Amino acid sequence: MWLFVAAVNLALAVMFGAFGAHAIKARVSAEQLGWWQTATEYFFWHALGLLVIGTLLRLQPTLKLSGAAVALQLGIVVFCGSLYLMALGAPRWFGAITPLGGTALIIGWVWLATIAWKTAT
Repeated sequence: MWLFVAAVNLALAVMFGAFGAHAIKARVSAEQLGWWQTATEYFFWHALGLLVIGTLLRLQPTLKLSGAAVALQLGIVVFCGSLYLMALGAPRWFGAITPLGGTALIIGWVWLATIAWKTAT
C-alpha cells in the first residue's frame, strides 16, 4: 500500500509544483511563493521517503515501518498542507500548525532510523 501512497504523493507533488510555477506565481507575494516552494520541496523529499519505506516493506514485510510511513504521510499533509493553504491566502496564524507537521516528519525519520539501527545490530 505504501508504494501506491508514495506514487500518488509524487504525482501530486509534480502537479502542485507545476501549479505554483505557472498558475499562481504572478498572483501571490514573494513570501507566499516561498511557502509554496518550500511545501513542494518537502512534499517531494518525504514522498520519496515513503517510496523507500514501501520498497523496504516489500523486501522485508516483517520490518515494523508502518508507523514511520504514517508519520511521514501525516507530516506531508499537515506541514505541506498548511504552507500551501497560507500561500493561497489562509490566515497567517494557520502557520502555527506547520511545526506539528514538521514534528511528524521528524518522528517518521527517527522511526526509520531506529528500525534500521535495530536491524543492523
